[in-house]
Amino acid sequence: MKTQVQRMTLYLDKDLVQALREKAALTKQSVSELITEMIQEQLAEDADDLQAFRERADESVMSLEGLRQALQAHEKR
Repeated sequence: MKTQVQRMTLYLDKDLVQALREKAALTKQSVSELITEMIQEQLAEDADDLQAFRERADESVMSLEGLRQALQAHEKR
């Protein structure tokens, strides 16, 4: 089953376009496939980060000043 695609126009620096064309040729992909893959990888990293934030949302928070005071109190023991 083929994924539905939508056409998009990008305005890129000519050096970036050349680098994309070279990378696409080396990897035997189209420039479109290469860009799609790069975007998917970046979004997956963002999704991982967001999941980590959600998992830690209920953790207690300490201010920098509170941490400094706690460390100083620990040193005095």
